This record gives sequence, structure tokens and C-alpha cells, in this order.
Amino acid sequence: MLIKLTGGTVYDPAAGVAGQQQDIYIQDGRIINPPAEAKPDKEYDLKGKVVMSGAIDMHTHIGGGKGNIARTLLPEDHRADPVARTHICRSGCGHAMPSTFVTGYRYAEMGYTTGFEPALLPVNARQAHMEMGDIPILDKGGYVMLGSDDYLLRMLTAQKDQKAINDYVAWTMQSAKAIGVKVVNPGGINAFKFNQRKLDLDEQNTHYGITPREILRVLATAIKELGVSHPLHVHGCNLGVPGNMQTTLDTIQGIGGLPMHLTHIQFHSYGTEGDFKFSSGAAQIAEAINLNKNITIDVGQILFGQTVTASGDSMRQHANHKHASPNKWVTMDIECDAGCGVVPFKYKDQNFVNALQWAIGLETFLLVDDPWRIFLTTDHPNGAPFTSYPHLIRLLMDKSFRNDVLATIHPEAQKMTTLASIDREYSLQEIAIMTRAGAAKLIGLKDRGGLSAGNWADITVYTDNPNREQMFEKPDYVFKDGELVVVDGKVVHVTWGTTHVVKPDFDPSVEKGLKEYFDRYLTMKLGNFKISDDEITEDGRGSITVHPTV
Repeated sequence: MLIKLTGGTVYDPAAGVAGQQQDIYIQDGRIINPPAEAKPDKEYDLKGKVVMSGAIDMHTHIGGGKGNIARTLLPEDHRADPVARTHICRSGCGHAMPSTFVTGYRYAEMGYTTGFEPALLPVNARQAHMEMGDIPILDKGGYVMLGSDDYLLRMLTAQKDQKAINDYVAWTMQSAKAIGVKVVNPGGINAFKFNQRKLDLDEQNTHYGITPREILRVLATAIKELGVSHPLHVHGCNLGVPGNMQTTLDTIQGIGGLPMHLTHIQFHSYGTEGDFKFSSGAAQIAEAINLNKNITIDVGQILFGQTVTASGDSMRQHANHKHASPNKWVTMDIECDAGCGVVPFKYKDQNFVNALQWAIGLETFLLVDDPWRIFLTTDHPNGAPFTSYPHLIRLLMDKSFRNDVLATIHPEAQKMTTLASIDREYSLQEIAIMTRAGAAKLIGLKDRGGLSAGNWADITVYTDNPNREQMFEKPDYVFKDGELVVVDGKVVHVTWGTTHVVKPDFDPSVEKGLKEYFDRYLTMKLGNFKISDDEITEDGRGSITVHPTV
């Protein structure tokens, strides 16, 4: 079938197109060059409409054990947002941690076609992929967690060479079917097992004598040398701690120019000034980002309301459990690999700390110069559910609206932020970079995130509206791989996306030491740890797309 999208106003930063009227042709799931004479089988008149590629959420917790724990912990949240079955869609529940089917529907209904799970725990990767395989419409992928695993820390203690580290990282990526590598509180989750309650960048793990700085350097080097497109994805030390801005600045300098992505940077941008000993470090962090071109970030914006925080950072989640709302929480260790903490939380605009956190995230968005190196996230569900993205986009694009909201928050927080004096408003092209082209480039998706011929036809069409929240929460059309899946903000057809992975080369002899380790220390055998391709594709829900190393 040949489909023609006629006369839309296209924003395609990957091709350098900003607000130009263009026709787009789709055939066999991909965008093609205008055919010489062929008559389209289906034509859509998009005159006056805004056309972008399908949006990409490069950091969203949509697969893994902690999500299921969060769902179990919050039955009242599910009861408040039930989703009825239709002749097209399955039933489920929504809000803070939607069920799998509802996750896919609600992302698609906002114009998103791809999402990446940022905490793919190796020992639990099979469950995470099975859960993501249950999410309709979206393409998926995951960043495998390393940096607190006992095997890596033993290698560092034994002063294994970089080649040996690289082989282990590549083997883990292949075994877990990952597209990147994530480190959470490097060494800190492990240190928590030995009763350390905090771990700064240059503080040694009491058991291994290894510092977070050493872990970051060796893993970032491995990612670069293996040719993995997405830089090391870093959840730094001291999340949420007043004064952690300095740790973040030291982390940026300490990586020595290697590519590094700092995730949910808002939670790592705090000073200690003022009567409350809590202040914004956004200006200093943004300045460092602007100066260090090797660094990319996503923001992890908090937005007011009920959510649940779900993280592998058991050290910090245990410290935060006293703030749980409602008052229930889970912190657990996971074999020799990692940990998990789930703490329900309600962000309040009249709470000084929450109000200033809100302002810090927005300051960061508005002070970082290059939209290709900053990405729109709420660290779903930790800062807010992903369904709040249209509201966040309006805050970024509309200074008047932003300042109206600012005027309603805790008065002392208003005094501690420069937000009111920042005139910048994001353009549609910058939103398209942050949520489409830039994300695809960062992760290494060569044929997504753009509208050039050869790309898969992931396309979102909006009605231009000065109220950007209304515009981005209800697209006119969403196409996934050339199939129309959403009309007027509602799913009309269900498809299944692909799973994006990268398979760096490694020396197979790495398995000799690993087999001995598994047999001695772990409850899972080495053969069961490794996920085969057909496990992800066997039920017919999607495929695997292998991206080359660079």
C-alpha cells in the first residue's frame, strides 16, 4: 500500500527541516522518496498540521521487577484509574505505574512510538523483556545495569586489564539483550550490602576498596572501546542529597573527556544555601554541561502530584523511605547483582523542597544551550508519570504559563530560583530534537527519529495549538511502521514494535571464569542467565533489531 501525507508542516531536525511544508510517502512500513507516477492508495490532507517523527522516551521505567513491586504496593492507585476493555484494547490500570498494555496505549496516544528501560538488571533481564514484550505499539530496549555487581568489583580488585573488563561488559550486554549500559550509584548499591549508608565519588567500598570514580572510568572506557553508540548511562552518587551538585561537577570532570550520559540530573543538582540548607545548583550544572561536549543529560523533571519512586538505588531509597506517602515502602537486595527500592511519593507545590525541585529541573532545561544534548524525561515514574509530558512541554514552550505556575508554589522556593528571569521558550524544532532526533542519535537508532526516505514510518501529526499541552496530549494521527495506530488521541489499531539491541564482540573464553563464578555463588546457572533471540520473538509480539557497533 502506498500512503501519502499531503501538505503537512514538517519538523525533522535529523534532516535539517524546520517548519517546511512537505509531502511524505509511505510504503512497506518505511518512508520513501516521492514516486514518479504512482497513485497513492490512501491520502491524508495535513495542511495546517504539524508533522514530526514518532517520539522516543530514552529513559522510562517500563520493564523490570521493581515495576511489579510498585504495582503490588499501590492497589489504591490502580482503583483510581481503571481502563476498560474495548473491541481494540485490553483492560488495565493507569497512573503512576500503568499496566503493560495501558503503557503502550497511553504512550502511543501522546505520539510516542519508542521507549527505553534504563535499569535492565542482568539476573532479571528475562522477566524485564517478557514484560516489555507485553507493551503494544512501542519499540523497546534496555540499558543493562553494571557497576555494583560482585563479579565486576572482584575484577577491579584483582586489577584485571581493560580488555578483560570489555569482554565481560560485552558478554553481559549480549546475554541480557541490551542496547546500552547503565550504572546506578556506582558501587553504592553493593556498599549498602556491607552496611555503608553513603558512598561519595572518591570514597572506597569497604569490602572491595574500589571507588565510584574508578568504576565509572573503567565502564565508560569499555563502552567507548566496544563501539556502543549510547554512552555510559550514569545515575550518580548521592541522589537527592543537599550539596550533591559538587559530586556531579566532580563526576563530569572525573570522566576525563569520555562520553557519558548523566540521567535525571535534577536529582543531582542541589546546593546547601539558604535557611533550609537546600538550594538550586542548576546554573552551575548547566554551565558545566555547556562547556563539556562529551556530556549529555536527561532532566528527570518532577511535577506535582502522586507517584511512586522505583529505583535500583537501594542505598538512597532506604534513606528516603521516611518520606513515603502513603506510608509503605520496599527495599531489597538482589543476589550479588544489585538492589531495589520502591517508595510511594507525593510531590506538593506547597512543600519547599518539592517546589524548588520543580524549579531546578526547569532551570536546567532552559539554561543548557544545546537541545541535542538534553532530553525530556520525568524519570517515569520517579519524578512524575510519563503521561505528564504534554504539561511539561507547555512549561518549556510558554514563559507566561510557566511564570503563572511559579507564582503558586511555596513562596520561599520562589525566592530561591531564577526561573522568573529566564526568557527562553523552546521552539517546536527544539522539542523535536529533544524528543525525537536527538534521542535517536544518542542511542544509535539509524532509521528512527527522522522523516527522511529509508526511515521506518513512525510519524506523529498534531493540530497546531498555542496551548502546547492540549496540542501534545492528543495527536490527530500516529503511524507506527507505516500503520495507522492512533486517530484523534485514541488507539484504533494495535501493532507490536521491535526490541533494539547491540551485540558487541567478546572473547568467548570469558565464560570459563564466569561459569565457575555462577556455579559457586549464584542461584542461576550460566546457561539460564543468557537470553536467546527467539525467547523475545517466539510469541509473535515484535522482532529484534540488532544495531551495529561503531
